[in-house]
Amino acid sequence: MLDAKKIRELEDKAREIRVMIVEMLSRAGSGHPGGSLSSTDILTCLYFSVLRHNPRDPQWPDRDRFHLSKGHCCPALYAILAEQGYFSKDELKNLRRAGCMLQGHPDRHTPGIEVCSGSLGQGLSVGLGMSLAARIDKKDYRVYVLLGDGEIQEGNIWEAAMAAAHYKCDNLCAILDYNGFQIDGRVADVMAVEPLAEKWRGFGWQVIEIDGHNMAQIYKAFDAASKIKGRPVILIAKTIKGKGVSFMENVADFHGRAPTQDETGTALKELGKRD
Repeated sequence: MLDAKKIRELEDKAREIRVMIVEMLSRAGSGHPGGSLSSTDILTCLYFSVLRHNPRDPQWPDRDRFHLSKGHCCPALYAILAEQGYFSKDELKNLRRAGCMLQGHPDRHTPGIEVCSGSLGQGLSVGLGMSLAARIDKKDYRVYVLLGDGEIQEGNIWEAAMAAAHYKCDNLCAILDYNGFQIDGRVADVMAVEPLAEKWRGFGWQVIEIDGHNMAQIYKAFDAASKIKGRPVILIAKTIKGKGVSFMENVADFHGRAPTQDETGTALKELGKRD
């Protein structure tokens, strides 16, 4: 278990990542702040305390694999990859610019990106393939896939869930960023997905439910998932859309709208940006 000092360091790092997300999206004038901010704590914990990876060798064969299935939330991942040293932080200034490294959805030309993503619903199948590849290649790496709650309305997700349990893929860990919103509004209004835990258990998965903004719970869940044998694991992380910026929290409009200049100033002040 991480000590209190390490937890505080991760919390501080997550705050810094949120600042970077707001700045990136404001500069780009487009993008997806809501889900990027809701998934920040999960991704920060994963990359800074759980994932086995090497920024100096992004294709290291024994690395753990991470796939951002909800690819529109890549500003959070880009900020973390830059912090880890996969590429210069200066690249963050070019988010969503044509011909530049950091596109609006992840692309394999970017160091640290395993698979292109954009079309929702495909990520768990990708993770399943990686999981089975590890078994075939006799490798001990783990595979992590971050899903959106609107995304799991897609049928392909459930085909992959069924297959992963059938093949007992215990090196596969899915994380659900359960913030309750999608592009058209509340998930419950567009296409209800509850009861979630019971559904995943019914498909043969081990389910761990957590507060997706409690860093200690997130780390504990990742640690517990790594010890489960004979079945895949899903962490159902209850989160807040737009977490950390009061006027973005639980507001569907900020699913895919960048902040204005005035909104950016307010957001950065709330996030405690340090000069």
